[in-house]
Amino acid sequence: MMKKSILVVDDDAMNLKRAQMILQHYYNILLAESGKEALDKIKNEKIDLILLDIAMPVMDGLETFKEIKKLKVEIPVIFLTASGYEDDVKAAIRLGAVNYLKKPFFPGELLKRVAMGFEEK
Repeated sequence: MMKKSILVVDDDAMNLKRAQMILQHYYNILLAESGKEALDKIKNEKIDLILLDIAMPVMDGLETFKEIKKLKVEIPVIFLTASGYEDDVKAAIRLGAVNYLKKPFFPGELLKRVAMGFEEK
């Protein structure tokens, strides 16, 4: 069976590494450090789920999510958020995100949310 691919989008390299370490045993992991880089990858790769940081410079997670929607791809999105961004999370869910996860997250929690995200499809 083919491993599913997850795109992790975060401007913090440590967060990318951490998510990759947790997920790479079960999934193919693609990393992007910006919304723009994420959109390029979505256009060129087969991606099954996106973990998307909300607070990023230039193009934040919500803007990136709106751009993803314009691409007309059906990819579940789970937002990653530092605490204190509850309003952003609510906006994200309204836009159609399947879930969110607060950072720093526990490995088990991340894996559980990802598994749930795949079930949403």
